[in-house]
Amino acid sequence: MKEKLQQVKQDAFTALAGAASLGELNDLRVKYLGKKGLITEVLRGMGKLSAEERPLIGQLANEIRDEIEASLAQKIEKIKEVEKNKKLETEKIDITLPGKPIKLGRKHPLTQVINDLEDIFISMGFTVVKGPEIETDYYNFEGLNIPKDHPARDTQDSFYITPEILLRTQTSPVQARTMENNKPPIKIIAPGKVYRRDADVTHSPMFHQIEGLVVDENISFSHLKGVLVGFIRKMFGEDRKIRFRPHYFPFTEPSAEVDVSCIICGGEGCRICSHTGWLEILGSGLVHPRVLEMAGYDSEKYSGFAFGMGVERIAMLKYGIDDIRLLFENDLRFLKQF
Repeated sequence: MKEKLQQVKQDAFTALAGAASLGELNDLRVKYLGKKGLITEVLRGMGKLSAEERPLIGQLANEIRDEIEASLAQKIEKIKEVEKNKKLETEKIDITLPGKPIKLGRKHPLTQVINDLEDIFISMGFTVVKGPEIETDYYNFEGLNIPKDHPARDTQDSFYITPEILLRTQTSPVQARTMENNKPPIKIIAPGKVYRRDADVTHSPMFHQIEGLVVDENISFSHLKGVLVGFIRKMFGEDRKIRFRPHYFPFTEPSAEVDVSCIICGGEGCRICSHTGWLEILGSGLVHPRVLEMAGYDSEKYSGFAFGMGVERIAMLKYGIDDIRLLFENDLRFLKQF
C-alpha cells in the first residue's frame, strides 16, 4: 500500500507539471484528492493491514495529500499569473492615442422657446404657475364656462380616463385653480403639456401651451393689447406687424385672435401664410364675467384678461420649421441646428 501511495504521488506531480489551465487543475484535484479520488481509493484497503501498519500508512497518506495540495495551489497561482499577464497584454490601452470625441448636447428648441417666453413675461411682472396634467372635467371645462353640452368641447377631442377625469386639453385649468385659491391682483403665466386627439404635420396629440391671466380692478382690453404687443416684438422683432381679429372663446368676452406678419415672406404672401401675409399665433380676450364669478370674484369690481398660445407654433414660426413632427422625432441632425 505504501508503494501505491508513492505511485499516486508521482503520477499526481507529473500530471500537475503538464497542466496548462485552471480547468485541468480542477480535474486533477478531483481525480487525486476528491472523495472518490485515487488516494481515497488506496486507503479503502487499510482494513487488511495490521494494527501497527495502519497509523503509518495513514500518516503517509496525509503527508502525500498535503504535498499534492501544496503543489496544486502553487500551480494554480502560477497559471493565474500567466493568464493575468496575457489578459493585460491583449487588453492594454495605448494612452497616447487620441480619444473619441464626445458630442455635446443642446437644449431642445421647445425648451429654448419656453425659456424665452418665460423670461419675457417674467420681465413684465408675471409669475410662473404650474398645475396637474391629469385634470377634472370641472377645471378643464365647466370652470371655464364650457358646460357639458357646449360645442367647444368637440373641437378639443379629449383623452378621457373616466367620465370626470381626463388629460387636460389646455393649461387654462391652472388659471381656474389659481383664481379659486388666490385673491386679486393676479398676474400669472401657465406653461405645460396638453393633450388632444389630433396628429398631422401641424398638430400633435401631445403639445405645449403657455397661457396668461391678469385679474385686478379696472383691467381693460388696452392692457391686454399692451402686454401682447410687447411680447410679440420681443419674441419676433420690433418691425413685426401685428393685428387683432374678433373671435369667439367661451371663457373670454370680447375675444380676439392675434396675427403677426409672416416671418417667412415678411408679409408679402407665401405658401406658409396661405398667401395672406399673416400668421395666427395666439388667442386672447377679457375674462368672461361668469368665469370670475365661478372663482368667487365680484365681476362688478374685478376684471381681467387671458391669452394662450401653442409653444410648438411659436417655435415653428420663429425657426421656420414646416413639420411639427420634427420637434418630437429626436433626430440629432435636426436638433443640432439649434
